[in-house]
Amino acid sequence: MKYVTARKAGLQACHTCGLVNPPRASGGTSGASATPPRCRRCGAPLHVRHPDSVTRTWALLIAAALLYIPANLLPIMHTSSILGSQDNTIMSGIIYFWQDGEWPLACIVFVASILVPMLKLVVLVLLVVSSQLRSQWRPRQRTRLYRLVEKIGRWSMLDIFVITLTVTLVNFQSLAVITPGSGAVAFACVVVLTMMASMTFDPRLIWDPIKHTGSHYD
Repeated sequence: MKYVTARKAGLQACHTCGLVNPPRASGGTSGASATPPRCRRCGAPLHVRHPDSVTRTWALLIAAALLYIPANLLPIMHTSSILGSQDNTIMSGIIYFWQDGEWPLACIVFVASILVPMLKLVVLVLLVVSSQLRSQWRPRQRTRLYRLVEKIGRWSMLDIFVITLTVTLVNFQSLAVITPGSGAVAFACVVVLTMMASMTFDPRLIWDPIKHTGSHYD
């Protein structure tokens, strides 16, 4: 049984509403000056792939990587009390929670603040580089990696939630006052940029170099 891909069949999925459109849905003609086809449902321009997907993803990843440094070096929390004031970075906060016996909270902050953003950056860089090189190495596994990054993106703001919860609890239970630091702003920017990078990257680029013969991918 021979399979035909949607791209070879001329089908185009709308990047706005998701509707799969038949060939030449707008009735336009081919050519450099022809009007690009538009979605039958929402009227958005149709593209075979996300325009400038690799370039936009690289730009977002570079910005996220640059902001990841101050997000870990700058204070994420500023504590003021009658005993003085103190600035805490992400790592010092993890150490403080661990030494104070709050090891579940320390583990949550470590995973959400250190491990997850780093893994997302590494995985997205791997996907972009392999797509640029038109690599045929393990396309299914790379697609699963992309889906994993896309799913955990919604939990990336967990660390900011933990900071907010900590600020509320400490301010309510003691005389200390905790305010978010500049590191929290940098970290929030890293989260947003990595989420945008995963949305901008087109996973279909992984499968473009794969030769399809019969029912198997070679």
